[in-house]
Amino acid sequence: MTSFTGTGVLLRFSLRRDRLLIPVWIAVNALMVLSMPNTLKTLYGTAAERADLVGQLQTNASFRALIGPAFGTSLGALTAWRVGVYAAALAAAMSLLIVVRHTRDEEESGRQELVASGMVGRRASLTAALLAAATANALLALLITAGLSAQGAAGALSFGLGLAGVGMVFATAAAIVAQLTESARLARGLTAAVLGAAFVLRAAGDSTANDGSSLLTWLSPLGWLENQRSFAAERWWVLLLFAAAVAVQALIAYELAGRRDIGMSFLPTIPQALGFARAGGTPVGPPTGRLGTAAALAWRLQRGSVLGWSLGFFLAGVVYGGLTDGAADLVRDNDQARQIFERMGGHSGLTDAFLAAMTGMLGLIAALYVVGSVLRLHGEEISGRAEPVLACAVGRVRWAASHLTIAFAGSALIMLLAGLGFAVGYGKETGPVLGACLVQLPAVWLIGALTLLLHGLAPRLAPAAWGIAVATLLIGWVGPALNAPRIVLDLSPFGHLPKLPGGGMEWGPVLVLTGLAVALVGAGLAGLRRRDLTS
Repeated sequence: MTSFTGTGVLLRFSLRRDRLLIPVWIAVNALMVLSMPNTLKTLYGTAAERADLVGQLQTNASFRALIGPAFGTSLGALTAWRVGVYAAALAAAMSLLIVVRHTRDEEESGRQELVASGMVGRRASLTAALLAAATANALLALLITAGLSAQGAAGALSFGLGLAGVGMVFATAAAIVAQLTESARLARGLTAAVLGAAFVLRAAGDSTANDGSSLLTWLSPLGWLENQRSFAAERWWVLLLFAAAVAVQALIAYELAGRRDIGMSFLPTIPQALGFARAGGTPVGPPTGRLGTAAALAWRLQRGSVLGWSLGFFLAGVVYGGLTDGAADLVRDNDQARQIFERMGGHSGLTDAFLAAMTGMLGLIAALYVVGSVLRLHGEEISGRAEPVLACAVGRVRWAASHLTIAFAGSALIMLLAGLGFAVGYGKETGPVLGACLVQLPAVWLIGALTLLLHGLAPRLAPAAWGIAVATLLIGWVGPALNAPRIVLDLSPFGHLPKLPGGGMEWGPVLVLTGLAVALVGAGLAGLRRRDLTS
């Protein structure tokens, strides 16, 4: 038996488990990219309009930091500019989730030990996880290449391969982190932090140079993608950077995997299990100290996520606030672009429409936070860690309420900080933009309540809440650009919220969405209380 025995079987099993997850990620990413050429053609139909746009971008450091520089005036080049960074980030997120799910998640749950007792090589699980990520990225590259081929076959192939390259760089990075940490949650968090650092490096570099030549840009895989210059005299040699990074990181991950036992890690961890002493792990009766309550344990498990999202939303608010005046000037003379902002943010004026659109976008992203936070209940339950907590004097509703408090209060916190960030970046009165951020909360809470309902009534379907959140994000992001029918936009709870700042405050939809969220939370808690725990 070799180190790779059983890889094929494990790969098929991994792809079967991800038969819904992978297609959803690919479809969302591909739809975002492939819808962009027609959108850009509608907005900038002539070569002169596109040349004027690129000329304005060359002198707008804030937009370059947010999106990147444009290297051509064709629809293909502008598509790579407009969605390249975000499509690459989605590919990276998909890849790191796949790898951690099939490596550290399996070890943490104990399933990997059962699998390893059969005819399975030491490195088979890691290989299968990387191959699953490679399969997902290959399908994404194939769709992007085929869909953009009308804009230029060479550029489409370059862009598709670049997106797949970014995905595999972060897949192999996640493979390394999964060997270093003992917790799947920490592995996902650290790899996501690496992705965030890559975005910051690229943004800092692009803000100082309009041609992608900054050293900071070249230090980021996201910067490598833009420096391929797809649809604009492609630099094929940049693909070698992706190949080299993937090869080196994969070798490191394989070496680490061969040096540790299943379930172990290279980074030390301090056991803080509920009901056990910090030294020796001997049962000591009822839990006491900093982790002596269900609420304290829930905060300990989720505090890193809350702090990370809080910092990210505050910085996003500062960036978007600083872009407000420049964005208004950029689209003021373009009727189609102005109409898109007005569909997203209302008709009360271009500046207010931009602020309303951006606060709405952050609300859509906050829905992803609340889904992940509520699903922490699901993760604790299926891993078996909830049972020792519930074996103490802790009821199910109290245990769930501890995590729900962090999910719902945390979403309020990050939107509040986003509003403060807008105020700092925009430099004008705080009240209207702060209210625009906070008015998103009923829709965010409704998505969280739907997540709890799925977990409470049908725990096997709980991960489908990610699909609800992603679909909502897609409707709010792509729908206005495609001028989607009102009936489609109304499928999202965010479509019913008042357009602030600028528009009038409408309490009816806010109260209805809040009431629905309360009702669904009650139904979810009732279902959780009555059903058996899963494992």
